[in-house]
Amino acid sequence: MLRCLTLTSAAAAMAMSSAAASAQDLAFVTCPIVKDTPSVPCWLTEYEGELYYMGVQSDVSAPFNPPWLGHKALVEGTPDPDGQRICGGIVLEPVRVSVMPEMSPECDTVLMAEPGYVLPFEPRRPPGPSSGSLAFSPPPPPPKPEPPFEVRSFDIHFAFEGSVNFQTPRLLQEVLDYARDVGAKRLEVTGHRASVLLSDGRVLEEREGIAELRAQQVGRMFDGLVPGLEQVDINSSEATEPGDWQDRRVTITVYPGQTGS
Repeated sequence: MLRCLTLTSAAAAMAMSSAAASAQDLAFVTCPIVKDTPSVPCWLTEYEGELYYMGVQSDVSAPFNPPWLGHKALVEGTPDPDGQRICGGIVLEPVRVSVMPEMSPECDTVLMAEPGYVLPFEPRRPPGPSSGSLAFSPPPPPPKPEPPFEVRSFDIHFAFEGSVNFQTPRLLQEVLDYARDVGAKRLEVTGHRASVLLSDGRVLEEREGIAELRAQQVGRMFDGLVPGLEQVDINSSEATEPGDWQDRRVTITVYPGQTGS
């Protein structure tokens, strides 16, 4: 069950003022829509009578992972300031989509392709290993650190009420590489629980305990992977001030085993 709270006028004003810099951002819960095209299906959503484009059905390595039919989704995104449209919907960029766990059978809309309308994307990748045109290669790794080594923190973000999934190892690779390169002896892993201020003024809260769950799951992923690692401290923060997707995170702080010279 979704946990939505309605803010008082004073609390709503304070929350809205904190988001003034991103006043055009949208956050809403609604049914996703699939639209077919001659090249690749695209995912849309509707809010207050307007259609929005979220992304295409693509390889699991893509930054955008589509929602599911049969479930509502929390959509957080910024409409294109020029009103650019793809698949008939205004582009949301950047966009974050979180699948709501509850079944919603009414979320079953599939739209037919429009004649003559072709998306500016390459065709689907061929069968086999993920190396086709819709596979997204990770960015090149950063250069190896040079002494003196520094304490560094990394943020790993999650979908609403999400925890470790198939994308997490890829997101943690930079952290793992740095920990190995600096001979880390200690890691500090802090999970954060957050809430979202929806565009209609309601607040959507994550469930209690999700912060600790995220931290524990991420902390365990380093077991045996960093030579000489002696300690992994697990912490959690249950603060739920209305925010956005950047507050749903685990922060990993890497303490070098030596400063170098």
